[in-house]
Amino acid sequence: MTRITTFLALIVAGVTLCAGGATRHASAGEPKPAALQGALAGLPGRWTGEGRLGFKDGKAETVTCRATYFAAIDAPGLKQTIRCASPSGKIELKSRLEDKDGVLTGEWSEEIYNLRGELNGKVTERGLIVAVKGADLDANMDVIVKDNRQIVEIQFHNTSLIGLTLVLTRSVAGGES
Repeated sequence: MTRITTFLALIVAGVTLCAGGATRHASAGEPKPAALQGALAGLPGRWTGEGRLGFKDGKAETVTCRATYFAAIDAPGLKQTIRCASPSGKIELKSRLEDKDGVLTGEWSEEIYNLRGELNGKVTERGLIVAVKGADLDANMDVIVKDNRQIVEIQFHNTSLIGLTLVLTRSVAGGES
């Protein structure tokens, strides 16, 4: 796995946990999304942003991302799709995140490079603390959510990457799946 593929997969896993907004109300007879609590309550919607990725060799790249998050119908949690690009490559991710009393679990898959992994963590007063794992991925991530902004900080382990700082802004609120 190349360093940019690893990097993009971690970004996507991180952004998977970030989003915001109100949900659309279901019509009569349509299933309603499960109630989201705490930091997840304002997450559904579309977000865009960019950040900087640092490599151990001293290089850095700008990355841009577009993410859409939906409140899940069947359990408290989120579903999402995301696309990110940097000068070194692109990715497309789908994931699901569940919240059970502040404990986060989930799975993600990257569709272009056929990568898969798990997300585990907890909801905090300010956002989320998450561990990201996959066959070639290992990272810790902090997500701070405030109003229509999110800051994602990722610290990479056992890779040529040092870290990532990403800032996302909500561009469209709502969404359910």
